[in-house]
Amino acid sequence: MTTTTTTTPAPTTVASALRRLYLVRSGFALIWAVVLFLTASSIGPVSATLLVIYPLFDVGAAVVDARSSRASRSALGLYANIAISVIAAVGLVFAVTSGIPGVLRVWGVWAVTAGLVQLIVALRRRDLGGQWAMIASGGISTLAGISFLRQAAAPHSSLSNLAGYALLGGIFFLVSALRLGHNANRNTGGSN
Repeated sequence: MTTTTTTTPAPTTVASALRRLYLVRSGFALIWAVVLFLTASSIGPVSATLLVIYPLFDVGAAVVDARSSRASRSALGLYANIAISVIAAVGLVFAVTSGIPGVLRVWGVWAVTAGLVQLIVALRRRDLGGQWAMIASGGISTLAGISFLRQAAAPHSSLSNLAGYALLGGIFFLVSALRLGHNANRNTGGSN
């Protein structure tokens, strides 16, 4: 008789993987925000590429996250985030050809839905620590998405608010990464 056991990743292993992932996501978001801000006045080749890359990077990050926490309760939310971000990337491919209002509409819907998923995933991960920033980020993303949808109808809409959105998201990822590191040091008796 063969016995099969399923092991769940230890919370410290998941927290360590999340910390590294959050640091990478923070760095990416900060660099992306700066470059988009510099090109935000119109949709050109650089800004169009940046707009499509952002949700694709989110897909990659969610895949890495799902692999490190596949046995946890958050995996389903991560798979939903992957699907939402793929749809957003495809939508942005078409939206960049229609102008800034179209981009803001697609980005707004994505920010609302991805923000709600992020909020749910972070609430389920509260026991890991460092998730208050992700909870706040999910809520703010949802509100920002509504704001982007409203901006799409305004005259003289701009992409610069998307840069601000990414910058704030990068800061939230950095705060979460630092909190996860602090909690790990405290739990293992280490020092900073």
